[in-house]
Amino acid sequence: MNIMNQVRGYHFLLGVLRSQQADLYCGQCSAWNNTLNNAREALVKFETEQADSLAAASSPFRRMLADAREGLAGLRGPVAPAGQKKAGNCKLPEGVCFIKASFAILQKI
Repeated sequence: MNIMNQVRGYHFLLGVLRSQQADLYCGQCSAWNNTLNNAREALVKFETEQADSLAAASSPFRRMLADAREGLAGLRGPVAPAGQKKAGNCKLPEGVCFIKASFAILQKI
């Protein structure tokens, strides 16, 4: 079940990245861009390490994994990402970031 939860986590993170890409601040933030790159790297590692288990997974989970892989590959980061908190644009409380929190969830699975 842990592998299935990880697949679900990557799919969830893809949804967050897609949603926040259109956000006025998140979509231009270096945290968004860094998380995208980190998620791509982590997914490659996950798929390599769990290749046998993933091959044995049910079809819906394999499709979800493929959607996450293709979706992450298709996202394009901002041209000139900048830390929105440091720039004074992001008004979320200190230590709170929608993008970083979503990636942290995936890392805990």
